[in-house]
Amino acid sequence: MRADLTTPADRRAALDTAARLRHLPEADRDIIRLAGDPLFPRLLEQITSTGGCAHPVHLTGHTTTRNTTTGEILHHYDTRTEPGERLLVRCRNRRASICPPCSRLHAGDTFHLVRAGLTGGKTVPQDVRDHLRLFATLTAPSFGPVHRATTDRERCRPRRNAGTCPHAAPLSCTAHHTEDDPLVGQPLCSGCYDYTGHVLWHAHAGQLWDRFTRATRRHLATLAGIPQSHFPRHARLSFAKVAEYQRRAAIHVHAVIRLDGPDGPHTPPPPWGTVDALTTAVRTASVTVTVTTPYTPALGEHALRWGAQLDTRPLHAALDDPDGLADDAVAAYVAKYVTKSAADTTAGADHRLRTPDDIDAIPASPHVRTLMHTSWRLGSLPELAHLHLRAWTHTLGYRGHILTKSRAYSTTYAALRAERAVHQGAVDVQAVDGADAVTEAHWRYSGSGHSVGSALIAAGIAEDRAESLQLYREARDDDARFAAQSWEVKP
Repeated sequence: MRADLTTPADRRAALDTAARLRHLPEADRDIIRLAGDPLFPRLLEQITSTGGCAHPVHLTGHTTTRNTTTGEILHHYDTRTEPGERLLVRCRNRRASICPPCSRLHAGDTFHLVRAGLTGGKTVPQDVRDHLRLFATLTAPSFGPVHRATTDRERCRPRRNAGTCPHAAPLSCTAHHTEDDPLVGQPLCSGCYDYTGHVLWHAHAGQLWDRFTRATRRHLATLAGIPQSHFPRHARLSFAKVAEYQRRAAIHVHAVIRLDGPDGPHTPPPPWGTVDALTTAVRTASVTVTVTTPYTPALGEHALRWGAQLDTRPLHAALDDPDGLADDAVAAYVAKYVTKSAADTTAGADHRLRTPDDIDAIPASPHVRTLMHTSWRLGSLPELAHLHLRAWTHTLGYRGHILTKSRAYSTTYAALRAERAVHQGAVDVQAVDGADAVTEAHWRYSGSGHSVGSALIAAGIAEDRAESLQLYREARDDDARFAAQSWEVKP
């Protein structure tokens, strides 16, 4: 009780207010508490600056920029003057299921990163749109028949006189499955399904992609009639790829593959670089590359390959080309999948698992749980210790980033974030980039997340920003359609 409540009436009024507050929901009480803080406007600024991040990181510390010649302090910031003596920064989680505001920002960065490699910009020359590009989709092989979604006139897996497997499960399925049918993606027989091969393929998918790109370069050199070792003197292969989980809980890879000159996007590709040559090289490489797993007494060796299904489509800058895919559409397609996680496609979890009991607590299908248990079991084999399968059990053994790119494809996430920070005024370019300036920073992690009240405020800010962005996009599309109609030549 405050010391200034000296009269009985004041004390009774304070007690009545406290009693009424106790009957309010916890979120309302917390909002009232925050609003009564003198530093609430600054807290609101911090939440707004994070875009309504759902799980902001709390930092404490200070940063000081000095002139190295005179010792003058050009800029000083300390979190001791902030609400709670902490600074809120974005969590930068790409998963929409974890933090929708940060995932939208990450998707936007991904869109510009991929688009820059197609149309130029962000340090990439505009001439890159005239380079040879393919949009390829590579799939995982079959590890056993699974139920699939069907159309009105199709059935799942009809086979006449198919009989049963050694586990007494039918080898055919004559049912119709819609896209939301929980049976879609589940094996016809879990006993016959190659769960070990599935997990090992996921664990070696990165190595398989690396060998695929090397083989593509070799086949291009062979088609061009030049020694394979001389390929870097004539051309350079650049790419950006994203991994997507299918309904059967196996990933497939969408990739933009671009052929440049020897200096990357700044030089045109060689004359022998044609659509047919690149398509042939990609298809040949996808069929021939193999990764062999280390031998183990329990498993033997596994020869891992890409699946038989491969789709390649050329990307052209010409708007009147009916066979070319639109650059913006491809960039948006890749950006859409980069914010999805294994949990979004019911093919895993968003967090690492510590014990086998954690697997059974995950709301997943028996097929996915079996894959997780297989990954956990294989992680105990000393011959496979380098794969760290237990650490990647939540992703069914798939390791690494969802999106990766070659160095010369386009810009980087770090460069895009730095450019955005300068644009938003979060960085004083003159103070930081001055030749005689040096910055000393001391930061410490002090927590993460929101209180129940600030979480509601952050959700409202994030919703307002999402709505504003949607209205901006609709207005922009309307302006584009109006401009196209205005320039249309009437008969």
